[in-house]
Amino acid sequence: MSEIIVSSSGFLKQEITAGNHHFIADEPREAGGTDAGPDPYSYLLAALGACTSMTLQLYARRKQWPLEKVTVRLHNDRIHAADCNTCATTDGMIDRIERVISLTGPLTDEQKTRLLDVANKCPLHKTITSEISIISSLE
Repeated sequence: MSEIIVSSSGFLKQEITAGNHHFIADEPREAGGTDAGPDPYSYLLAALGACTSMTLQLYARRKQWPLEKVTVRLHNDRIHAADCNTCATTDGMIDRIERVISLTGPLTDEQKTRLLDVANKCPLHKTITSEISIISSLE
């Protein structure tokens, strides 16, 4: 994987380079940005959606299942931990990502159920739900 380089280009606007690809991150105007690009959480959700779709397509192709298209809709918010029945945290707020997956193609109910299970095993899903170590230093 290529190195990702992020450089400020104004107050909140960020120029991002990932290999040969260049894109912008920013905050909406109401948060003090110029709305020149998606905010960082949108990129996180986009990465999860892309990884989910790619993982399902690869799995279905390997199984020779008739998956024609995957659409992943994502939304994130913060909820009270007490409102989450499946969370280990019981106090304060937690981040919650809702992921709704649409599968197109003549799949059986069993295949659809299996693909939903596989979605929870995509590499990015595993990364963001596991313990993460981020090491920061100054150059």
